[in-house]
Amino acid sequence: MQWTRHLVVNVSDKYSREFQMSAPYPVDPNKASAPPNPGWAYPTAPASNPSYPSQPGYAVPPGYPPQPSAGFPSHPPPPYTAQPGFGAQPGFGGQPGPYAQPVYNASGGGFPIQDGGRGFPTQGGRGDGVPKDDILPDQFGGSFSDKAIRHAFIRKVYLILMVQLLVTLGIVSLFTFHSGVRMFVQKNIWVYFLSYAVFLVTYLSLVCCSGVRRRWPGNFIMLAIFTLALSYMAGTIASAYETTIVMMTIGITCAICLLITLFATQTKYDFTGCGIYLFVAAMVMFLFGIIAIFTYSKILYTVYSAGIALLFSMYLVFDTQMIVGGRKHEMSAEEHIYGALVLYLDVINIFLALLSLFGGRD
Repeated sequence: MQWTRHLVVNVSDKYSREFQMSAPYPVDPNKASAPPNPGWAYPTAPASNPSYPSQPGYAVPPGYPPQPSAGFPSHPPPPYTAQPGFGAQPGFGGQPGPYAQPVYNASGGGFPIQDGGRGFPTQGGRGDGVPKDDILPDQFGGSFSDKAIRHAFIRKVYLILMVQLLVTLGIVSLFTFHSGVRMFVQKNIWVYFLSYAVFLVTYLSLVCCSGVRRRWPGNFIMLAIFTLALSYMAGTIASAYETTIVMMTIGITCAICLLITLFATQTKYDFTGCGIYLFVAAMVMFLFGIIAIFTYSKILYTVYSAGIALLFSMYLVFDTQMIVGGRKHEMSAEEHIYGALVLYLDVINIFLALLSLFGGRD
């Protein structure tokens, strides 16, 4: 038992000395072991050990200015100095510029339209370098822009229509009031058929060829020839009626067209989907007119004239709603020539139908 106890003591003493030799710092055998640290009591820190020697301070280098006692100032840093050509940067103490709020388009799904001209500060933009037209795609077009385009289209169509009607009114008045011109057009009926051929060629060219009616100045030249040809035809027909009847029919036509236009623009009913029914009615009236020609019946001729006036009144409602827009179908904003053409045809056909209905031949 003694030799075993002696062996254990020697082994433990050996390992203790090896541990002390392998330690990176000398171990004081006379120092009592410290009790376990219970941890810091926040927020009070433990008192400093008075036996711990004070560390020597660091000497200030010669010529170095003395530092302030406070480590950090109590006030925020001064505003960031803006460089020339650049606005004050937010977050550096400077006030942000008066940036305008983005405008949201209600019809485009809430996509913001950035303000500014072409994206540069000198042109009223925010300086983001992105043009305004490139931020919002075409499929998200703004409703205000669409309305402005439609209003400009309507003004252009009705301006062209007014010029056409004034030209026709002048020619009809000349053929009605001037006796020499009136006798000339009645004796030279071949001019009427020539004007009818010109009318057909120009009408088919403008209606069937989109390139002809959209290309300037050829579209206006074709429309002018078409207007002159149809005006000559209307003047030749009006020269066969009494002057008072012609003037009364002109007044009735103006009143009817005005009322129909107001009705078409103000009504809640949509007539733009009735194009197929109007086409069928036109074919029926065409066949009825052929029958009326060969029967020489005054009653059938009167019914035919009333039917033509009613048919083209419905066409005037249809074409007006197509031009004004906001319905199920609408005319393209590029078709101002076609829009003026169809309205002009509606008015002239209503005038001729009413003239044959009310008028008495000389």
